Amino acid sequence: MKFTKMHGAGNDYVYVDARSLKKDWPSVAVFVSNRNFGIGSDGLILAEESDVADVKMSMYNSDGSQGEMCGNGIRCLVAFAIINNIVSKKDVISVETLAGVKNVTPVYEDDKIVRCIVSMGLPEFQASKIPVKFDSTVPIIDAPIKVAGQSYEVSMVSMGNPHAVVFLESPVDDFDLTTIGPKFENLEIFPNRTNFEIVNIIDDNKLKVRVWERGSGITLACGTGACAVGVIARNKGIISDNVNISLPGGNLLVRWDGISDVYLEGPVELVFEGEMF
Repeated sequence: MKFTKMHGAGNDYVYVDARSLKKDWPSVAVFVSNRNFGIGSDGLILAEESDVADVKMSMYNSDGSQGEMCGNGIRCLVAFAIINNIVSKKDVISVETLAGVKNVTPVYEDDKIVRCIVSMGLPEFQASKIPVKFDSTVPIIDAPIKVAGQSYEVSMVSMGNPHAVVFLESPVDDFDLTTIGPKFENLEIFPNRTNFEIVNIIDDNKLKVRVWERGSGITLACGTGACAVGVIARNKGIISDNVNISLPGGNLLVRWDGISDVYLEGPVELVFEGEMF
């Protein structure tokens, strides 16, 4: 089985053309993600046939669980699909995901895809749609929630998958994300678990973020997480329509006017190709 490893701002996945393959994909995801005994990645992403879009993205986390959407992964999937002639080269590529069909615009330099802009859809603030077991009919912003004996002001949103966002006064680099991240992920109020982002405000155009991804743990970047942070920051009046999200693996640009779709822009990079036996 041939594969390609790619990353978007350090968020790395193994990509497979699965149009004619049937495998135990959760088990494959666990194997390829292992950084000691496998290829090493945050998960597995498949290119599959779609009846409603140019290509279908099926995304598996490193623990084998399936994710609805991946902002970094979908950018690399489009590059992977174009490079391998799975889709035709054109201005906008439609991608079927478990969070709906997303439109992706490749950005070329010298005929090479270097970045992509993703129309991520509308953010969802309704508690039942995130989903979170929370008695609220308005957006959940800075709700006090106690985790591991400490109270956090938590804001929640879905970008096709659930996110819990906490803004910190102390440096995010000093935060014990290894301990607190999984506790947030598995809070009982999140029936489908959640992604967890911690944020420092650098200025009104830049935020510094670290991420605990549901099913994968600490990752160098998270596209949906960057969008969740940007959306929450705009709702809190911290930023305007555009923000640079600085993550350990690189920078992502998020644009939201408060009304229409959220747009995510970021790099794509091919790491290497190989074959699994």
